[in-house]
Amino acid sequence: MKPKHLSGRRWLPLLVLLTSTALASGETLTGTATNKTSGKAAAGDDVTLIKLAQGMQEGARTKTNAKGEFSVQLDDPGPHLVRITHQGVNYFRPAPPGTTAVDVDVYDVAKKLQGISTTVDVMRFQTENGNLEVIELFAVKNQSQPPRTQMSDNNYEFHLPPGAQLDQALAKAPGGQPVNSAPVPLDQKAGLYTMVFPLRPGETQFEVAYHLPYSGQAKIEAKPLVALEHFVVMLPKEMKFATDNAGTFQNMPDESGANVQVATGVKAGQALAFTVSGNGLLQSENAGAGPGAGGGPEANGNGRPGGGLGPPIDAPDPLHQYRWYLLGGFVLLLGVGAVLIVTRQGSAPSSTASPAGRTGSNGRASGKAAAATPVAAPAPVKRSELLLEALKEEIFQLEVDKHQGRVSAEEYQKAKAALDQTLQRAITRKAHG
Repeated sequence: MKPKHLSGRRWLPLLVLLTSTALASGETLTGTATNKTSGKAAAGDDVTLIKLAQGMQEGARTKTNAKGEFSVQLDDPGPHLVRITHQGVNYFRPAPPGTTAVDVDVYDVAKKLQGISTTVDVMRFQTENGNLEVIELFAVKNQSQPPRTQMSDNNYEFHLPPGAQLDQALAKAPGGQPVNSAPVPLDQKAGLYTMVFPLRPGETQFEVAYHLPYSGQAKIEAKPLVALEHFVVMLPKEMKFATDNAGTFQNMPDESGANVQVATGVKAGQALAFTVSGNGLLQSENAGAGPGAGGGPEANGNGRPGGGLGPPIDAPDPLHQYRWYLLGGFVLLLGVGAVLIVTRQGSAPSSTASPAGRTGSNGRASGKAAAATPVAAPAPVKRSELLLEALKEEIFQLEVDKHQGRVSAEEYQKAKAALDQTLQRAITRKAHG
């Protein structure tokens, strides 16, 4: 009996696959790092290639040369992240499949800078399981000249209400992704904490989720340590808000019916006492959003992420440029468009799940800070969970790119459809064990 032979036509797909795989694994990724503080090449900086398709594993390592140039070998065709460490602070640049060159900007580091200001402080309230759930967001702007990164073991201080129990904290570098970053307690009795996270040039965003015991009414005495352009309180429409300082807060209409109160031009140390009462849950960020909405600025067709802040009647909206992330941006990472309802887990989540976490982001968190951080030892993370997180981050970044006009409508639709399909498969696979 004669052996059967595959025809050349039947061999062709296999040859193409093997050839493309070999080419992909043999490609070289090149790039240049520029020190935007000095305007010169960033020479001698550490370069690390991170494999996103393999659970965010560190791959090739090298250093920039005298011209700030670097070159690393790609051993797989998946998406990568380039990390450059300059003066102890990490800077990232994504390298999607097919990318052969990337440029990364870095900045010199100082412990204290002029030009650091807090744009907004938003407190979102809701109730559940006998607790007052709070998500507090800070937007911190670094406009230092020349541009530099501020980094120290006590980099950004803030107050939490007495008795607050931390649930989770995130930080987002300018143009980056939200990552776990546990606050370090400076004086827990006084509710004083600090974020050990770099304040790079641009706007850094922090989100802190915590809960308080609740019996139907709570008095909150906010203590802004720095001047704020805006201080925002957001409640479900079923809950009531009362302030001790008449004229300080103004009601801002919201399409979802949420109770939104705003104080503008807040001074450091200014009294911002108020009382919240009643019970209720905030609506989903994507409530009423059309197909393809991922919580981005176009989610409701009016530039607000599902239930965002509405403009004051017959007046300019001072918060317009912050709406999309204040009320939706961070939440995308945690629920892809769903409101974060904090659960009691007995300990804060680990900050090591991402290469840009608290220790990884600054590259030099002190032993003192690490010892003081109230974070439990991380549990083993399944690969499926890492994949889900990576997909969520990619969907978030796609929405950001759309908002900033970096992708065309056609590119957005194609990428969104592919990501949605992959995300659904990942969720199904995880559900079946």
